[in-house]
Amino acid sequence: MRSVVRLCLVCSRHRKDLFTSFRARTLFSNVGRGSRNQEGDGSDKLLNVSGMRKPYKGKQEVFDVGDLVAKEPFGQFTAWFEEAKNTDGIMEANAMAIATATKDGKPSVRMVLMKGIDKKGIVFYTNYGSRKAQELEENPFASLLFYLSTNSETSTISRQIRIEGRVERVSEAESTQYFHSRPRTSQMGAVVSQQSTLIKNREELDKRNQELLDKYEGNDIPIPKPDYWGGFRVVPNRFEFWQGQTNRLHDRIVFRKPEEGEKVDPNFTHTGEEGWVYERLMP
Repeated sequence: MRSVVRLCLVCSRHRKDLFTSFRARTLFSNVGRGSRNQEGDGSDKLLNVSGMRKPYKGKQEVFDVGDLVAKEPFGQFTAWFEEAKNTDGIMEANAMAIATATKDGKPSVRMVLMKGIDKKGIVFYTNYGSRKAQELEENPFASLLFYLSTNSETSTISRQIRIEGRVERVSEAESTQYFHSRPRTSQMGAVVSQQSTLIKNREELDKRNQELLDKYEGNDIPIPKPDYWGGFRVVPNRFEFWQGQTNRLHDRIVFRKPEEGEKVDPNFTHTGEEGWVYERLMP
């Protein structure tokens, strides 16, 4: 009887060792692989992000046409921008994504900084040899996106402002004036960088920058603005103001310039100011 008991204990330990070894092999064989799709379709996922979500505004805090502070989009933009600029947690309210496309429709997008705005449009500066500049030269239309979001103890903002329009260069005088308003190190950076072109390594970039530092640091010699650097202005024909709602019934109000001869439905389209109309969109 004792022999049988000892045999059972040995078998039990042996099964446990086998299970542990098998489980370890299974875990290690999956290292580097994505988690299996929860729907069981056999595809691999790099990250499981399906459950990531944050609360936005509640239904008592909707943004509707009656909440507009202006009947034209520049006034509404100014109100939202000023609020974001003075809100903790929003580091650069003037940061915006700009999407451009080649003449055959291949898109690209990147972040830039808005450096001017008036009723003529929104201005940013770049190297005229960069990819975005080249795309704007052959296809002079762009879309902008300001993402204004923070969830702190003092405030919650969940907003986007989308802007679309044609693009034009600002004047050489305007570009030169802004160039010389920048810190001298930023002026040097604009001179050094042949944006979007290949460079061998970081050391080569630092070497070129050091050459300019040696020339201009510690003196008041003006740094000439290079011909390949300047500004673009996005002349808007459409603004969309978006405010997030936790239940995903987001608020979307669009200002646009109507097409010539367009007949609008007053049940949906409101007459604004300065040639703009505004409408509410489904989320």
